[in-house]
Amino acid sequence: MKIYITRQIPDAGIKILEEKGYQVVISQKEGVLTREELIQALKGQNYDAVLCLLTDKIDGEIFEVAGPQCQIFANYAVGVDNIDLIEAKKRGVIITNTPGVLTETVAEHTFALMLAIANRIPEGDKFTKEGKFQGWAPLLLLGTNISKKTLGVIGLGRIGSRVAYHAHKGFEMKILYYDPKPNLDFEKEYQASFVDLETLLKESDFISIHVLLLPTTHHLLGESQLKLMKKSAYVVNTSRGPIIDELALVRALKENWIKGAALDVFENEPNLTPGLVELDNVILTPHIASATEETRSKMSEMAAQNIVAVIENKEPLNKV
Repeated sequence: MKIYITRQIPDAGIKILEEKGYQVVISQKEGVLTREELIQALKGQNYDAVLCLLTDKIDGEIFEVAGPQCQIFANYAVGVDNIDLIEAKKRGVIITNTPGVLTETVAEHTFALMLAIANRIPEGDKFTKEGKFQGWAPLLLLGTNISKKTLGVIGLGRIGSRVAYHAHKGFEMKILYYDPKPNLDFEKEYQASFVDLETLLKESDFISIHVLLLPTTHHLLGESQLKLMKKSAYVVNTSRGPIIDELALVRALKENWIKGAALDVFENEPNLTPGLVELDNVILTPHIASATEETRSKMSEMAAQNIVAVIENKEPLNKV
């Protein structure tokens, strides 16, 4: 059996595949494969499985090039917005992802961003390193308390729920949430309130985004939504960049419609919307919310285990 991996990943999953006796071919390119490079890598190679990343756009043409013997595209990510699921279904190609293993890590990164933007930690770090610190001052870089404030969670999946856990249990925050349907058990455990998006935006001090990228969630937060938020509010996005209209966000931050933002994902990755990097009231991290050694290794293992299951004619654990 031949397996193609579109980028170097932690060894844990590669070892699982090699121990099964599979021939594993890994892209040697530093960085993301272009579409043309991916097509050339798959063309005529008769791979039985492809382990792809969220940076790989997988559509009908890619499935066609990979050939009918390619049974599975195992996505090394939770989201699958990079894959045309309709084309996969047409061809009987199995798609899997890596949910669950990164819940804790992404929730922790989300909260780290929330704490950092509220307490102006990047500004303080830069200020000190530039030699501007002349001693304690009562009005120096005043931030915002998180404890007992209101957190609005947009998307109550695994990660959104875990962020709410940290907020409520650790910081006694009031929880509002917006989701396609209410979760009564969640409401009981966290004294949370199920509200519409407009109410959440108007009443939250901090907003954390945890939805899939779908046609219905593209630019879920645009100019009109940002203008509903409190001038003292912050927004954190660790899901997918296009959920926020970044041109509108830049205006919101420049013109003080809101107090700040923290982003781990971007609308046009890896390119940044003009104006973002000049702002002090925004924190930008390079899509690393799941980037711990433990989590990325578990993702590697899960993707490999999904491939093994399909090749051995078993049901994969994480079939999309």
